[in-house]
Amino acid sequence: MHDHRHDIYLTDAGLETELLFLDGRDLPDFASFPLLDEPAGRERLVGYYRDFVALADGLGVGAVLETPTWRASADWGARLGVDAEALARLNADAVAVLREAVDAVRPSVDVVVSGNLGPRGDGYLVEQRMDVDEAAAYHRPQVEALAGAGADRIAVVTVTYAEEGAGVARAAAAVGVPVLVSFTVETDGRLPSGQPLADAVAQVDRLTDGYPTGYGVNCAHPDHVHDALDGLGDQAERVHLFRANASRMSHAELDEATELDDGDPLELGAQLADLRRRHPHLTTFGGCCGTDLRHVRAAGNALTGAAVGA
Repeated sequence: MHDHRHDIYLTDAGLETELLFLDGRDLPDFASFPLLDEPAGRERLVGYYRDFVALADGLGVGAVLETPTWRASADWGARLGVDAEALARLNADAVAVLREAVDAVRPSVDVVVSGNLGPRGDGYLVEQRMDVDEAAAYHRPQVEALAGAGADRIAVVTVTYAEEGAGVARAAAAVGVPVLVSFTVETDGRLPSGQPLADAVAQVDRLTDGYPTGYGVNCAHPDHVHDALDGLGDQAERVHLFRANASRMSHAELDEATELDDGDPLELGAQLADLRRRHPHLTTFGGCCGTDLRHVRAAGNALTGAAVGA
């Protein structure tokens, strides 16, 4: 994923839930990329990422920033009235926004600018299942746009079944850019497809000749990942990333939520540090739904043993 300059990397947090619930913005289809075309929205994004770079720099740990492009692929773009040309431009601009945030801080730590992809369908459900070649063809334009704009790597997150993750990895291999594949797991630690995490990792590796630099889990509470992580066996060394939800709610409950469940940042930070002790192959930690800078700061403090600050 990176040159391992740091033992710990912090990611950003739950951008979409923050914009929706804390900013009170209307986010059709949970898409944050349209903000790139609004001067105030772009400024908000630069400020959001800048805070995470500054946090990591202050703690002396690495940072991984994910572009706000989880929904910036063809099917979602079409729903939002954004054509292929505009999507390519917006994906490229998202990389520029992250670089702007990094330049504003001029950190002494390693910062990975990651081009972020989401699933073609819902992030919680397995709807129309693509085979690997279909998934590679669908995701390739976005991979090309992000890589062409200078993203350090590609990450596909909230993947619900193995073939889609493998398709993104194949697209990344064809473009020649590193890739990380991150699955979502249900409260029982399995993917929404019902597959155990270890089996999904093994399947993607098998389908791609082990191309991904690593794997992750995101959009789950720490309570929900113990079984998945404990069951990794030989696949443990392949799993590096965990982006936690603040809430213990299931995905079905989160989908229906009309208020933000931001949990307890200090508790979440302590749980992530505990996961790191139990699973030292995890190097990269951050937030997903319901989290913001407070949660990632608490995680950074707990992971580095720094004084617990506000």
